[in-house]
Amino acid sequence: MAPWVLALLAGLVAGGALLLGSAIAWFVKVPPAVVAGIMAFGAGVLISALTLELVSDAMDQGGLLATSGGFLAGAVIYVGLNILLARRGARDRKRSGDQQTSEGEQSGSGGAIAIGALLDGVPESMVLGLSVLAGPGLSVPMFAAVFISNVPEGLSSSAGWKTAGRSRRYVFGIWSTIALVSGLASLAGYVLLDGAAPATLAVVNALAAGAILAMITDTMIPEAFAKDSLYTGLLATLGFLAALTLHAMG
Repeated sequence: MAPWVLALLAGLVAGGALLLGSAIAWFVKVPPAVVAGIMAFGAGVLISALTLELVSDAMDQGGLLATSGGFLAGAVIYVGLNILLARRGARDRKRSGDQQTSEGEQSGSGGAIAIGALLDGVPESMVLGLSVLAGPGLSVPMFAAVFISNVPEGLSSSAGWKTAGRSRRYVFGIWSTIALVSGLASLAGYVLLDGAAPATLAVVNALAAGAILAMITDTMIPEAFAKDSLYTGLLATLGFLAALTLHAMG
């Protein structure tokens, strides 16, 4: 299989996990405590992946300065965009309860939520393409981490969107679009950075890592603590260990 095809398929399949989580939330009534627990596990998986894969690679490629600069820039860019979207009704887009803003409460919130969901997914997808570029082949631990974490993200968000009165067409339309964009973002990560200098790759890996960590803190952890928070730390630890195991095996 051509490497660019592998990058595209990796992004599409990982993005498709959002659709899987969304379908579970739409057709099955999942208890809020279970949603929170799954989100905690997913957060642990992503934290492990960004530490062991992205930041580690960035340090090897460009050293501390490039890694620190990219990491901070990724977090600042994400938080800045997230603040703008929060003001337009997308603050609680990953919450599964009644926290989300309906269109009746704030006009245009549906579009802001859609853009927010896209913002959350693009950094994860681009690093899949980067992992193919680094070779040989796709980074299985990174792919597994993104796929595993996307299921609870789609599940929690869709449960909240349904409670807020969003239509089935809206919910599945967003996730289908994001799955497609995820594939394109992964392909872009491969094509646009082919032949780039190690320092450039370091900055991009660190940029994605910073954005992902900011996303976890701003959107996933609040939901993880929504119910039965006494177990959140344990579930996040298990998620971290699951990704660590995949990294060690990979």
